[in-house]
Amino acid sequence: MNPVLRFWQSTIGRKIVMGVTGIIGIGFVLAHMTGNMLLFKGPDAINSYSHFLHGPGAELLWAARVVLILAVILHVAAAYSLTQQSHAARPDGYAKRVPQASTLASRFMRWGGVLLLIFIVFHILHFTTGTFSPGGAYVEGDVYHNVVQAFHVWWVALFYMVSMVFLGLHLYHGAWSSARTLSITGDSPHPLHHRLSAAIAVVVWLGFTLVPLGVLLGWVG
Repeated sequence: MNPVLRFWQSTIGRKIVMGVTGIIGIGFVLAHMTGNMLLFKGPDAINSYSHFLHGPGAELLWAARVVLILAVILHVAAAYSLTQQSHAARPDGYAKRVPQASTLASRFMRWGGVLLLIFIVFHILHFTTGTFSPGGAYVEGDVYHNVVQAFHVWWVALFYMVSMVFLGLHLYHGAWSSARTLSITGDSPHPLHHRLSAAIAVVVWLGFTLVPLGVLLGWVG
């Protein structure tokens, strides 16, 4: 059997794939959030950053997009496969499930992941292609205008902020489990205390949430 296929078909192999692709995703959202903070410096800062990415930095941007798309596909495929395997191992479930060494974030991973997939599609159609623009006309290259216009629509801002709650929960559990799977961290006497993953989750949630909140409160625009 092909060694790559054998690796994928093993449980640990798919967990490693989830761990590696999860870390790639964490790196992307941290970089994306940092870029978004330029919005608070005004239109010139955020638009210049966008023009760089689509001009001199276009090759780097497309390389990042290809890696990210492959990472998302592999992450979703591994998660779905492992979930199906888990269900097959205990098709009738337990008579009574009592969470012990688990967190709210871990129990919301599956449905939170589905919501985040919907959000990713919405986000791409909204800000990348401009196919869906509920706040008004999409202006190519004017990121500041498009963001401010979009988040003046209350339900768009609310959808983004709710999605960021689930992104934070996903990162809280995912960052910790990825590190454990890849043996970056060892066993802990306090399995529910994920300090580093909690810090990453809070920073990402706050950074992304400040953008729609800032528009709604008049800090931006």
